[in-house]
Amino acid sequence: MEFSSKLLEKAVNEMAQLPGIGKRTALRLVLHLLRQPKEQALLLSEALKTVREEINFCKSCHNISDKTLCEICDNPMRNKSLICIVEDIRDVMAIESTGSFKGLYHVLGGKISPMDGIGPQDLNITTLIDKVKDGTVTELIFAMSPTMEGDTTNFYIYRQIQDYNIKTSTIARGIAAGNELEYADEITLGRSIIDRIPFEASLKS
Repeated sequence: MEFSSKLLEKAVNEMAQLPGIGKRTALRLVLHLLRQPKEQALLLSEALKTVREEINFCKSCHNISDKTLCEICDNPMRNKSLICIVEDIRDVMAIESTGSFKGLYHVLGGKISPMDGIGPQDLNITTLIDKVKDGTVTELIFAMSPTMEGDTTNFYIYRQIQDYNIKTSTIARGIAAGNELEYADEITLGRSIIDRIPFEASLKS
């Protein structure tokens, strides 16, 4: 792709680094921004700069937050004894959109994947175990994507908390095996949360 401007080429190359954005789409987006009032483009760049520099992660669940605690953890109406374990922040958004879950979350920040060099020590597992040890949690819901890596992560955590008197469940497998949680439709995902099953039962299937 030939560019008449080095500045345009640089902007397109940076935009093309975003997931799902190829060079042609990046060019279309950059040209769209150039057609907008200058103030509009500056608002976008300022918003991106602010979110990159000032965004926090909740000290309790590791979700994205503007403050020390995210709005979910800080909400007195949420059931603090029920924790849903998810891989990614996008999974929190997916489950929240169903309106079916009123507990708290714990974002691991990934899943155990030896092939990718990701072990338990690279995830937010220690802080989850600490919550269980505190005795305030009565149930953990494993809501990892139904992939081999997701199942491995679930089983690892299950083994770590086996000695504690705590209920464990996993979302019902209305989610097709091998699919990522964030791509499930809201009705299926919401029903999977409501119809969760004991985690021990999932080990036998």
